[in-house]
Formats: sequence, structure tokens, C-alpha cells
Amino acid sequence: MTQLVLPTDTNALDSIFGGVIMSWIDICGAIAAQRHSAKPVVTAAIDDLHFIAPVYKGWVVNIKGQVNFVHKTSMEIGVRVDAENPQTGERFHTASAYLTFVALGQDKKPTLVRPLVLENDEDRRRASEAEKRRELRLKRRFKKT
Repeated sequence: MTQLVLPTDTNALDSIFGGVIMSWIDICGAIAAQRHSAKPVVTAAIDDLHFIAPVYKGWVVNIKGQVNFVHKTSMEIGVRVDAENPQTGERFHTASAYLTFVALGQDKKPTLVRPLVLENDEDRRRASEAEKRRELRLKRRFKKT
């Protein structure tokens, strides 16, 4: 996805609101998950969202999502956000996040997702790391307080 940072997206410092970036991350992740599953999806979790550098009014934001791991009904999507200053051409890595989406069937309940085809070492590395993050996410979710 590509977005232009408009005045309504910014705060008093002319930098983008974090919530706007979060929304764009969620949309990009949903598109990747929906394309892979060919089903409607819902966001189940967003974790490890890190803001690395500010993005300013008038800049161009490029958001890329990739399916890292598929379980039975869920998928982890990695999203990277890069910003570009159109006057200088400089590009900046500005945010990254991991999101979990669940595919829904016609009954609006979780439904099976086709497996992810791992084509190379990079795909296998991403899948392995995503599976470890899933295990940690589940431990946190079911941890008794």
C-alpha cells in the first residue's frame, strides 16, 4: 500500500499520529491475510509494534505485508512501514509490526486456511520465528494472573 500523509493525519508537530500508522498497518495486514486465505479475516492480535522514526506531513508512506506463518485458522502477517521524503528522495524505515488474523467462513466462525508454501530459506526462517512468537503469544494469553 502507498499513502500520502495529509494534514488531517498529523499532530501539532506535523508528524503523523501513531494511530493512523496503526490503522494502515491493520489494513495492509488484512489485505495480505485475505489474499492468502481467500476468505474474510478479522484481526486477532497486534504485537511487537515498534515506531522507529517519525513521518511528516507531505511524505509518502509505503506499507508492505507478508504472510509469515499459517496455523489452522490463523495467520501471522509481518508488516513493514517505510516513509519517503518526496523532496529529498530519502527513505526511512519507520515502523514494523506482527499481526494475527483469523479467517472466517460463511457462518462467521473461524475456518481452515490453506497451508503456506515455503519456497526458500528466508520463508522458512520467517515461518520458524513466527511459530515461536505464536507460542509466546498463546502463553501470555492463557497465563493466569
